[in-house]
Amino acid sequence: MREFLKLIGLMVFLLLILSACSGNSGGMDSNMMNGEDSDQSMGGMNQGGMGSMMDHGNVPSLASSEGSNELTIPPLLEKQQGQNYDYEVVAQQGTTEFYKGISTETYGYNGDLLGPTLTIEEGEKVEVKITNDLNEPTTFHWHGLEVAGEIDGGPLDEIQPGESRIITLEADQPAATLWYHPHVHEMTAEQVYRGLSGMLLIDSSDKEELAIPNDYGVNDIPLIFQDRLFSEDKQLNYNQLMDEDGTLGDVSIVNGTINPKLTITKPIMRFRVLNGSNARNYTFSLSNDASFTQIASDGSLLDEPVEIQELTLAASERAEILIDFSKLTAEESLAIINDEGVELLPFDVKLEDATANPTEKWTTEEPFLTPEEKEMPIEKNIELFGMMDMVTINGKKFDADRIDLRQEQGVTEVWEVYNKKDMMGGMIHPFHIHGTQFKVISRDGKEVDPSEQGLKDSVLVNPGEKVKLLVTFPEKGVYVFHCHILEHEDSGMMGQIEIY
Repeated sequence: MREFLKLIGLMVFLLLILSACSGNSGGMDSNMMNGEDSDQSMGGMNQGGMGSMMDHGNVPSLASSEGSNELTIPPLLEKQQGQNYDYEVVAQQGTTEFYKGISTETYGYNGDLLGPTLTIEEGEKVEVKITNDLNEPTTFHWHGLEVAGEIDGGPLDEIQPGESRIITLEADQPAATLWYHPHVHEMTAEQVYRGLSGMLLIDSSDKEELAIPNDYGVNDIPLIFQDRLFSEDKQLNYNQLMDEDGTLGDVSIVNGTINPKLTITKPIMRFRVLNGSNARNYTFSLSNDASFTQIASDGSLLDEPVEIQELTLAASERAEILIDFSKLTAEESLAIINDEGVELLPFDVKLEDATANPTEKWTTEEPFLTPEEKEMPIEKNIELFGMMDMVTINGKKFDADRIDLRQEQGVTEVWEVYNKKDMMGGMIHPFHIHGTQFKVISRDGKEVDPSEQGLKDSVLVNPGEKVKLLVTFPEKGVYVFHCHILEHEDSGMMGQIEIY
């Protein structure tokens, strides 16, 4: 059904293009193709029918976890001894047994699937050897890390099969939950889909003072949420299964584990949540409708902890949350669920001690945004538009030989990102900028929720919405900005900015 609706949408889109090109005044208004007055002209079609396809209303449902497999915790990457580098990260091929007795071909870093967690202390500088043991080019993109353009790992930084490099990563930014993944042009979606993703944590220098759980793998747990489609022979045949508008699966995977559960032994748990999917948006909540505490966004702690009952993350967004298990009775069950009530991660609560030490509440002395920052003029306008492989930024597709924007190093500017509706209402685009952590100023002129009052590198932009960002680049180089629906990125929904 989804493929049929896509075909209809494509046919209508092409007919509109032909009509506009022929100047046929008796046809549909050519403005509709550009999203102008589409609600009125199409009689509200964007509220349902084909429009639901465009805003991912026709997303395949996930099945609830059976809780039969203990959640895999990615190991911490250990420092090398006696080498001229501190860490080594190798992209390689492997196999993974998602289903009993069946080997699925996968990609991984330093293993068969996903990768180890790389931790860097605030202010620390480390040497990392990156090696490509795949049979195809790849890159190593340090998503959210503020590094010089030449080592950012964007689409121009290909590493060929068998090649290695040693690069310097410096954590000259606040403590945060970041990640790393490939970014080779026109191949990013497939390489991530096959398993190339890993966590990159900047560890706080004052973590003990904040009293936030920080015992990795015990009460500080990374959660990489992804969805996958498997072929009939239980393989990740991307070319057979991919969708140009974002490949959506019907199988939920957390940290590479199918049907996961997590045994809880500590009363207060910190979860570092990453939406590592190719395209799916997640809205997380708890199965007992209890609230939980969000403490961080993509790139920093929030201005203050926020009590919430649901958390929405588009592809590539992260958040850190605290869940209090101390008040659960022995009879109660608890799980992280999505907006359809599907249990993504059930918990098996076996507390060693139910005494919950309170986490310190903090507030910053300075406001998240100063009055002067709120009133700064818009310097750059970004327009996201299109569907399937007909996606553009500011009317253009990616060109490696073209610089689209320029900005001076260390100078703060305001970007306005507009997700322009198309004839069927449009779809959510998660917008990501390399080389910076920005602040979200407003959404359609309104102040953002407290849950977004922290540094970010990716932001969900709804159809028809204008989001203002406060953007500063601390390093020089050429970086990309793009939609983080990976299939859109591969189709050219990406531009380049030079920082001079």
